Parts: sequence; structure tokens; C-alpha cells
Amino acid sequence: MSHTIGLACIIDDDSMYVNLVKKIIETKNLCKNLMVFQNGKDALNYFEVILSNLDKSNIPEIIFLDLNMPVMDGWEFLENFTNIKNKLEKTITLYIVSSSINPVDIEKAKTINSVKDYLVKPVTIEDLEAIFLNETI
Repeated sequence: MSHTIGLACIIDDDSMYVNLVKKIIETKNLCKNLMVFQNGKDALNYFEVILSNLDKSNIPEIIFLDLNMPVMDGWEFLENFTNIKNKLEKTITLYIVSSSINPVDIEKAKTINSVKDYLVKPVTIEDLEAIFLNETI
């Protein structure tokens, strides 16, 4: 399977989940490069540096965002990211990936334009393949 996704990003503090998703992405050859941030603050800092350097080549095409993290959670990241997303001048598809099945979280996520979908952990191989294959069209 050939891929056209150059860079994907995981923002999640659950190392077991991150390692599992990384392994699936590498094994299935779903994208060329993958970056990981342990919390929303580190990820937001990264995007702000990209903006200040005008380096569009290191902007991920897909972001998988957890909601429950230390330092800055997914909701806070989304609030800040929404303000800078358009300045990045690149289409970024953002998926919330959370263990929360709370209907309030799911409905809140659906009201945010930056969010393409809400996935409940654990994410399956089929979920990831479908996401990456749909993004390559």
C-alpha cells in the first residue's frame, strides 16, 4: 500500500496507546513520519514555533488528540489550536481519540469545526487504515 500522508501527529500521554498506534502505523506503512507529544502544551508550542519560523513543511496532515492529559488537556489545546490553525495554511484533519464515552464530550467535539471525528479508544487497525486511506484521496 502506498501512502501520501507525509506526517501525522499523536497528542496523548498514554504511552501504551501511543506505542500501539505507532506500531500499527509503521507496520501498515500508513504514513512516512509520526510525531508524538505528551500533552497539549508541548504540541501547541510546536505549532507556534512553526508559525514564527514560517516552516510549513513540518505541519502534520493528521492529528490524533486525546482529551485527558496533564499540563494542557485536549479541550484547552483545541481552543488554542483553533485560533492558529488557519494561519498554518495547510489542511489538517484532527481526530479526537479518547477513552471517554461521555455523550457530553462527544457532542461538544462535534460542535468544533476543527474536529473531523470522535473515536473511542481502543482504536482498531481498521479504524486507522480507513482514516489514512480516506485522507490520501
